[in-house]
Amino acid sequence: MEETGRKIYKTIMLIVITAAITAVSTTMFVYQKLTGTMGVNNIVNSGNNTGLELTLAQIRSMLEEEYMGELDDEAMIESAIKGYVAGVGDIYTEYYPPVEMTSVLDTTYGNYIGIGIYMIVDSKNGVIEVQRPMEGSPAEAAGIKAGDIINKVNGEEVNAENVSEISDKIKGEEGTTVNLEILRGKETLNVAVERKRIVVKHIKSKVIEDNIGYIQLKDFEGGVAKEFKETYDALKSEGITSLIIDIRDNGGGIVDEAIEILDFFCKKDSTLLITVDKKGNEDITKAKEDQQIDVPVVILVNGSSASASEILAGALKDNGIAKLVGTKTYGKGVIQTLHRLTDGSGLKITSEEYYTPNHNRINKTGIEPDYEVKSNTINVEEPENDAQLQKAIELLK
Repeated sequence: MEETGRKIYKTIMLIVITAAITAVSTTMFVYQKLTGTMGVNNIVNSGNNTGLELTLAQIRSMLEEEYMGELDDEAMIESAIKGYVAGVGDIYTEYYPPVEMTSVLDTTYGNYIGIGIYMIVDSKNGVIEVQRPMEGSPAEAAGIKAGDIINKVNGEEVNAENVSEISDKIKGEEGTTVNLEILRGKETLNVAVERKRIVVKHIKSKVIEDNIGYIQLKDFEGGVAKEFKETYDALKSEGITSLIIDIRDNGGGIVDEAIEILDFFCKKDSTLLITVDKKGNEDITKAKEDQQIDVPVVILVNGSSASASEILAGALKDNGIAKLVGTKTYGKGVIQTLHRLTDGSGLKITSEEYYTPNHNRINKTGIEPDYEVKSNTINVEEPENDAQLQKAIELLK
């Protein structure tokens, strides 16, 4: 996001992203098992870690001798591995215990049971803010609104420092209720929200003036490419002759979903994505299918368009298929590989950097729009009050 200290979290009952997830959704390649046989129990003991093993043994012995409480070895080992991986110093590389790994995979593939909110963790002000409730979610039905500050979960005070615990508190079984204390302006509200299975709508669409189609992509999670094509075909049957793709505030998701959408627009064998690994090996992803969508396209972007959103925007821009309107994108140009370890836990590693087809760097740079239009308002229902959307309509008329 454009503001420092603000991080976006998806909180969906059983499926909650924990504190280590950063400002944007991770663009990932997902593997169901780790290459080789290394499991969680081998991580600390692998490699030349004699000093580490000795230190841990000494600490364990001292705790056993002096600590007045009971020692939970499982929790301690889990925390040790998390800290070990965090020591890499990369905000996107992290370890997930088995329960969290299940949640991450469910989130990635859109299997949600929960209340359905996006949270912004504002570490600068020490608060957790609702970015927005998911459309049709229990949170929306309960009246939770964008901008609400979450003060308490089930009576326990929360803040930006304990977002993992908050996520755990919001989780639960389908049909159960979580009680939230909400600060809305100067008013304090108590809201009970029933946890339910959520059918995620990745896309919002409509036909606007002059036969212009509009598709808002909210994320790049599992199944979004298929939903995109179905949505476009429906708009086409209504007579659209051009298209606006809105990826403002879209933090990304699965790289293959973005590639599949690009394949609809680009000519066969066009370059869609360039990735480079730590050894400098370059891999070029090209369009596999014949072009299926051939209409004028404008893409709406802002400072929270990140990761897979930047893959989509960069490729359509470089291939001369779309013009970009809005503000510079976030600048997350690295890809994570998500490994599932043998005990069900997971390790997410920043494994590649990616570039646009013209070999432009994205990471920590972002993509400049063709037409810069500054605006803090996204208002699809009232396009006249959305300056960026207005500019897109103007270009397509």
